[in-house]
Amino acid sequence: MEKPYLLCLDDETDNLDALERIFRRSYNVLKASTPEEAFNILDNQPDLAVIISDQRMPLITGVEFLEKSIVSHPDSVRILLTGYTDIESVIGAVNKGQIYRYLTKPWDPVDLLNTVDQGYEKYNLKNELKEKNKALEKALDDLRSLDKAKNQFMILINHELKTPLTTILSFTSLMKETLLSDEQKLFTDRIMRSSEKLKSIIDDVLLIVKGEVGLIPTRKDVINVESLLKDMPADISKLLNSKTQTLRMKSELETIELDPQLSKTAFFRALHNATKFGVANSEISVRVYQNVPYRIIIAIENKGPQISAQTIEKIMKPFQLDENIMNHSIGMGLGLTICHTLMKIQNGELKVTNHDGGVLVELLFR
Repeated sequence: MEKPYLLCLDDETDNLDALERIFRRSYNVLKASTPEEAFNILDNQPDLAVIISDQRMPLITGVEFLEKSIVSHPDSVRILLTGYTDIESVIGAVNKGQIYRYLTKPWDPVDLLNTVDQGYEKYNLKNELKEKNKALEKALDDLRSLDKAKNQFMILINHELKTPLTTILSFTSLMKETLLSDEQKLFTDRIMRSSEKLKSIIDDVLLIVKGEVGLIPTRKDVINVESLLKDMPADISKLLNSKTQTLRMKSELETIELDPQLSKTAFFRALHNATKFGVANSEISVRVYQNVPYRIIIAIENKGPQISAQTIEKIMKPFQLDENIMNHSIGMGLGLTICHTLMKIQNGELKVTNHDGGVLVELLFR
């Protein structure tokens, strides 16, 4: 292993010879008796681990030389040698020259050697840290590239899946208009239901991926709070009726400013979740209000089973495939994930907590 390089600057040659004797076993010692010689070494030797300079010299002080050396050798460790009479003036200049340590003359050879060894260790650690940071930056860039490629791939694949799926749905619809046997009707109904389910999953995945990569534009508009319940999806109405659930809405605001389409989509997803997992013959409550630091809060609460913190963490993640979540195995568990994505797009957030024998889902708009 090649020995590290050490530069010693002192206008007294006897001191340079003494320094060389101390360090020659462990270091490649480069000696300079004038600042000119020292600067020449700096120009020709980029890998200097440690620089030692005397403070009192005719043309330049040690602090001034060490300060100038920062430009070409920022990572080198600098050590200053000084007499007692210079200490007060040197202390004020230590930071200016980025000096690791200063030692007084006459020096203790053991202390000087230990100081240089410690300085070299610091130099090595600094270089190792720089290399690791470079590796981390490269790894981060690679991850960003992979993530971008993954998202582009998912968007492409999901778009491509829609083409054959549209064909399947179209021809299945045409088949249902023809004269079919009972068995054929059963088969075509199953094809239609499965295709519609697949289309719904593709749409959900596309929505999440586009939201994560910032491909969904937003716009704000003032809407009446009561309009939130207009155009309610049929599946929510069907669930409310089949479970004999009552939907109650209370608002402290008449109008709210938000993105109508994205906000209503998030609201209906949260409402569907509350209805689906709420107990029968119970009330689903919706409350709209303000509370600092949020401009608008839409809170949906149901009565039903409590959710563990672990489950809340899982269902907030995209593409959840854990069939034990909420004791069901239907779908991909993307409902609340889509809420979370749509709220992030609008600089808001989704909060899910257990509350009074049920679950509280809050859409928080900043």
